[in-house]
Amino acid sequence: MTEDSRLDLPSLEIAGSRATIRLHRSRHRNRVEPGDIIRIMDYLEQVDANPTLRVLVIAASGPAFSAGFHLGGFAEDKEAAARAPSFEAMVDRFEAVRVPTICRLQGGVYGGSTDFALTADFRIGVKGMEMFMPAARLGVHYYPTGLSRYVSRLGLNTAKRLFMTAEKLGAEELLRIGYLTHLVAPSELDAAVDALTNTLANCAPLAVQGMKQALNEIGHGRLDDAACAERARLCKESEDIQEGLTAFREKRAPVFRGR
Repeated sequence: MTEDSRLDLPSLEIAGSRATIRLHRSRHRNRVEPGDIIRIMDYLEQVDANPTLRVLVIAASGPAFSAGFHLGGFAEDKEAAARAPSFEAMVDRFEAVRVPTICRLQGGVYGGSTDFALTADFRIGVKGMEMFMPAARLGVHYYPTGLSRYVSRLGLNTAKRLFMTAEKLGAEELLRIGYLTHLVAPSELDAAVDALTNTLANCAPLAVQGMKQALNEIGHGRLDDAACAERARLCKESEDIQEGLTAFREKRAPVFRGR
């Protein structure tokens, strides 16, 4: 790996209860290379191990969010390729991260990054952006969890439309089909991300994180009923629920501590 390539690796920024993983290969539309996967997987472990964090934002530099996985990366960086997990493993790991996640989509989303963004709990996009899944045009059969995620989150007919026709969709259509959860003007993107981050960070973390896990399991048709019931019991017996009820009676904002 060259020195320039190292400088292009994703970064992790922590500010208060918010973590941000940022892609930096803007000159290549933020394509994801094997070394990036290694770095992102490490960052996700760091986020899960930090109890003070409440929200994770995925962001990118430059005009496009990401061009997806760089297939040529295996040949260009054989050392990292030999150590890196698969792109699928990285995306699945991101979906399973403990805290709620926001994908900040300042521009186009292409290839594998369409699934990477789809794993986020919320996707805030901008007017004028587009999304394109070119698998059918490239002769690529997409990996199983990505196919499943498209179906569970967007519906079977929409998944077929996107995968089998390689149709390019604009921002308004992405909002209509549920790919985007929010659509704003480019000048309003950071304010929208900040507002949603604050909303999530101010909610009870045990409840938010527990329900996120249950909802993702339900989306994939494999809810662990016993584990869900146990998380609900812990919330019922937590200090947070007492704080929430007290704050409601006192007509003030609650201060949750995640215990």
